Amino acid sequence: MTNTETATGGDTPELKESFASLLEESFGNRNDLVGTVVVGTVIAVENDMAVVDVGLKSEGRVPLKEFSVQGQPSEISIGDTVEVYLERMENVHGETVLSREKARREEAWEKLEDAFARDQHVSGVIFGRVKGGFTVDLSGAVAFLPGSQVDVRPVRDIAPLMGQPQPFQILKMDRRRGNIVVSRRAVLEEARAAERQELIANIHEGQVLDGVVKNITDYGAFVDLGGVDGLLHVTDMAWRRVNHPSEAVQIGQTVKVQVVRLNVETQRISLGMKQLEADPWDGVESKYPVDMKLKGRVTNITDYGAFVELEPGVEGLVHVSEMSWTKKNVHPGKIVSTSQEVEVMVLDVDPVKRRISLGIKQCKENPWDEFHALHPEGSEVEGEVKSITEFGIFIGLTGDIDGMVHLSDLDWDRPGDEVIGQYNKGDVVRARVLNTDIEKERVGLGIKQLSEDPFTGSDKLKKGDTVTCTVAEIASGGIEVMFENDLRGFIRKADLSRDRSEKRPERFAIGDKVDATITSIDRASRRVTLSIKALEIADEREAMAQYGSSDSGASLGDILGAAISRAREEAEAASEDESPAEDTAAAQDTEPAEADDTEAGADERTADETDPQTAEKSATEE
Repeated sequence: MTNTETATGGDTPELKESFASLLEESFGNRNDLVGTVVVGTVIAVENDMAVVDVGLKSEGRVPLKEFSVQGQPSEISIGDTVEVYLERMENVHGETVLSREKARREEAWEKLEDAFARDQHVSGVIFGRVKGGFTVDLSGAVAFLPGSQVDVRPVRDIAPLMGQPQPFQILKMDRRRGNIVVSRRAVLEEARAAERQELIANIHEGQVLDGVVKNITDYGAFVDLGGVDGLLHVTDMAWRRVNHPSEAVQIGQTVKVQVVRLNVETQRISLGMKQLEADPWDGVESKYPVDMKLKGRVTNITDYGAFVELEPGVEGLVHVSEMSWTKKNVHPGKIVSTSQEVEVMVLDVDPVKRRISLGIKQCKENPWDEFHALHPEGSEVEGEVKSITEFGIFIGLTGDIDGMVHLSDLDWDRPGDEVIGQYNKGDVVRARVLNTDIEKERVGLGIKQLSEDPFTGSDKLKKGDTVTCTVAEIASGGIEVMFENDLRGFIRKADLSRDRSEKRPERFAIGDKVDATITSIDRASRRVTLSIKALEIADEREAMAQYGSSDSGASLGDILGAAISRAREEAEAASEDESPAEDTAAAQDTEPAEADDTEAGADERTADETDPQTAEKSATEE
């Protein structure tokens, strides 16, 4: 082999291995660099791509947008040294695959992990909106910002914050999953807490400050005092009644307030506006003396009355009982309305409790005085039945006055709960005025008083009198009777007869006439009790007293027989005086009759009556 052959061809194995090692040394075997961040130089900018040389076999192309921050244009030029992420040694086109974005992300993750471990703030840019929040670029790493963590208060428009570098607090991060959650609110709260602490240290009660109304609620308004918020309660906005805070202040309005209360521990500040004005309650007793009449405006209506404003900041209460002389148990809203101007009278003033009692009805004539003057006790009135209750009926009278007829004043004899059923709402009835109580605003009426009390006739009666009665009602316990001008009485079952077999109420019929003796008169309960049995006993005693003696041993039959015989003898004697010719016949007729009577009396005697002592004892017991 010649030298030429040796120089130009026929390479030996040793020469080939040497050449390969030199080539490898020149370009380097950098497969171990894949997946790492390498340093390169921008050698060209072509359209929207930057050509970067990282010292490998070929250059790589990186989009220009990867060299810019989200929302801002790229600032890259030829010759700049940049860090890129090596994804692959070469692609199908033989170019090295590089990524500036992944390089920035890897670099950012290392810094973010360090900041998260130290609990430090990081800077980022809000560049997009996603469901539930926003996306934030943290120097290459994309984080999630929940909507509730944007600000200390809900933000309606996020546009002013988009594309602007903002400080954030990392709440949690997971590099394996690539998840990062950040909060802007936490950073603001920290700043506000520091400012709040400093401001509160310089604030004291009674201090007057300027603030801006930041928010309005139903119970007050929050005022920004320059980094710290205070609550301006609705009751401290003005001395007058403020129904809603929006009536006194508006969002964004600058107000001058006074620090009313300060709690350093809870860092709560209570503010007031009315404290900067004069208290209208000073000297209220001299301005509004008792019995003074004046006009005011109804500001609020409740179930128990209405509030009337006498001047801005001074209100009095008209209790429902002081609104009308006649309208009772009605809601105040049916008597007055909000914003209505009314005339009131000052009834009482309590400057300590800051209360003024007012009355509306005192400014009008009292219809009860007029009614009492026109309708004294005993006079008759007429009206319509307004309502029926369990204890009586109410009748509408003149002047919107209602009078009440109690159950006991409906009828002289029948129970009130029985009589009230015959009245209906709307009926026009007449009644008599029994009493008028102006202080309690009551009128007592009576319907039964329109007629004379039938029991008045009982004054002529006394216990033991015998009267003729008419059966009016039959009950199981006895019979009810009428006598002496519709007087009602009752005969108990035990008093219907001496005979046990005759003590049956059903043996009587309504309308029957019976004689009975009055046994008791109870004028309080209007009850008269009578007895047929007592009358029978009295008649028997009278017969015994007139025709016989209990000491003679004669029975009642003997006495009655003797009485009948004596009556016949007297009749015959009278006949003989008038007709002497008939004396003989009369005498003949009389003797058999007397014999018959004697025999009849003997037949009627019982074994007990045969014994005179037994008969006397029996008559006495009866």
